[in-house]
Amino acid sequence: MRFVVTAGPTREAIDPVRFISNRSSGKMGYAIAEAALAKHHEVTLISGPAAIAPPPGAKLKSITTSDELDTAVRGALRECDVFVMCAAVADYKPAKVSERKMKKRKGAFALKLVPTRDILASLPKRRRYLVIGFAAETHSLTTNAQKKLRAKNCDAIVANDVSGSEIGMESDENEVTIFFRDGEFRKISRASKKIIARELVKIFAKMFEKGLTKKSW
Repeated sequence: MRFVVTAGPTREAIDPVRFISNRSSGKMGYAIAEAALAKHHEVTLISGPAAIAPPPGAKLKSITTSDELDTAVRGALRECDVFVMCAAVADYKPAKVSERKMKKRKGAFALKLVPTRDILASLPKRRRYLVIGFAAETHSLTTNAQKKLRAKNCDAIVANDVSGSEIGMESDENEVTIFFRDGEFRKISRASKKIIARELVKIFAKMFEKGLTKKSW
């Protein structure tokens, strides 16, 4: 199978030295890419800035901004069976980017932000590949994840609680719940991200094979 996996954060420039970003380390996405390669799948890894060596064998595409991610994803999806959108994309970006470093001011400062492109929601509804989204939540995990599953037209959503510091973002461990279109869900208890990634790749592969049998998604 051909996996396209996105990982890490995006950075939205304010000026040449400042940017808006998030705490994503890229560890979960890289672990999924590594697990897919271990099962002899083809892997394209589209990564934002991350201090991790990419797994050997993955076709790496490095991006920085959400716009660059969008372009890379659309190119990679031309040859894809399973698309795993694990990257933590900034929801907003500055309306204007200063060409020079902005000097500190004494008074209050307001920065105008505009929404970034919603990559998942903009994908075609009729497609020949699976779409797996991720939801990092601090509260109402089930409600928010199921809402995102429907709104983004995903085949499944992998949700995790990032309200604490022991698991989730920047941690080597995670605990996730996968929500499916048919209303079913499956929990994977706390474990290393590499172990969770192996289970996720098995689930995604079975979903794809099932879809081939039914000729649906």
